[in-house]
Amino acid sequence: MLFPPRFAPLIFAVLMSLYMVTLMTFVITWANTGLGEGFLGRWWQAFYIAWPIAFVLMLVGAPRLQCVAAWLVRQPSHR
Repeated sequence: MLFPPRFAPLIFAVLMSLYMVTLMTFVITWANTGLGEGFLGRWWQAFYIAWPIAFVLMLVGAPRLQCVAAWLVRQPSHR
């Protein structure tokens, strides 16, 4: 084990935000500007701006959203 279990929420927020921001900024930059010259620079700028925001939102929002998801999922009835 690399990290103690108490770091699980932080590690999840880092990994999920990196995953989502990498893919989303790539696709949105591609859709808006194409894959031409300077694409990586434009993508990096979008990523650089978006990742800290996404990380904080994941860190703050994920626990609350997990509670909402659990509330929305119908529990099986016991007969």
